[in-house]
Amino acid sequence: MATTRRTFLGLTAALAASTATPALAAGRATTNLYIGTYTSAGGTGIGLASYDATTGAITSNGVLPGVQEPSFLIASPSRKFLYAVNEQTNGGVTAIAVDAPGKLRVLNRQSTGGSAPCHLALVANGKYLLSANYGSGDVAVHPVKADGSLAARTDLVKHVGAAPHAHQVVQDPTGNYILAVDLGTDTVYTYTITTSGKLNETAQATLKTGAGPRHLAFHPNGRFAYVANELDSTVVPCAYADGRLTPGTPLPTAPAGPQNYPGEVIVSADGNFVYVTNRGHNSVAVFAVGDGGATLTRIATPSVNGDWPRHCAIDPTGTLLLVSNQRSNTITTFHRNQQTGTLTPAGTFSTPSPVCTLV
Repeated sequence: MATTRRTFLGLTAALAASTATPALAAGRATTNLYIGTYTSAGGTGIGLASYDATTGAITSNGVLPGVQEPSFLIASPSRKFLYAVNEQTNGGVTAIAVDAPGKLRVLNRQSTGGSAPCHLALVANGKYLLSANYGSGDVAVHPVKADGSLAARTDLVKHVGAAPHAHQVVQDPTGNYILAVDLGTDTVYTYTITTSGKLNETAQATLKTGAGPRHLAFHPNGRFAYVANELDSTVVPCAYADGRLTPGTPLPTAPAGPQNYPGEVIVSADGNFVYVTNRGHNSVAVFAVGDGGATLTRIATPSVNGDWPRHCAIDPTGTLLLVSNQRSNTITTFHRNQQTGTLTPAGTFSTPSPVCTLV
């Protein structure tokens, strides 16, 4: 587990019991929702839920137990399989079959070869699962079998620096490059992957010393990306081409005030808005995108009505934003105006230690 990081950020483990919102209105379309948790801090596995795409109301459908520290989740393109990190000292990744809506079955677990994996990406048309090991500062590669299970690791690439902490791994929109964001070295590394599952470094982009880059998200046009810096509370628009990031001017993600640590950064499907969660200010920074993706202007920072918003996601309709509030054990749902990008609170769902929502 990433004990040092949680201690540094002042997290607590005082968590409330899970409760569900009232049942969804009959006849409304509902969508499955999977919730990543910390089992060391009150979670009991991967949360199973559904949400009303119109109202945003969430209903609990139970839990998949037996998956330890599943703090980040992704789905295969077919949605037939899920993959979870096991953010433990002896880190792992778990493959899960989705046999039917809300019916999950663990396939297998593989060691990442590192500690505290906290992010995942499926790359090379889903042939490989990559994991970012925060504690040990490296990136692991696992082949994905035809049945969705994971084969033994084919590579483990260590980032070089005084205290590397790999925090994210993501494939670029072209599918040709893989970027790994390292909070400890203030660097974004670019790789290609071979047919045998080996990573080859092709470029590095260095952020401001001490910025602590955590996550990045690409603009849909593929020519820009936005890096959220955890330690100096900024987001940086970056030009992007051929696997190379060129960082621009950092922008604050929250008004001046208490210490703040950005968590997640995402871009709307139309590329017009960027959202960044603010842990500390306990808000979502809303940025309008300008100049084809080159510039950002912060237009709002609405409260999440919770504590420590670690993750956020836009649902497929584009009309809802879901925020996982780790400390207050809640998921806040917002209605999202697709024309203005603004957020209006829709409701709050109580669940133990939510740190990721997969919609």
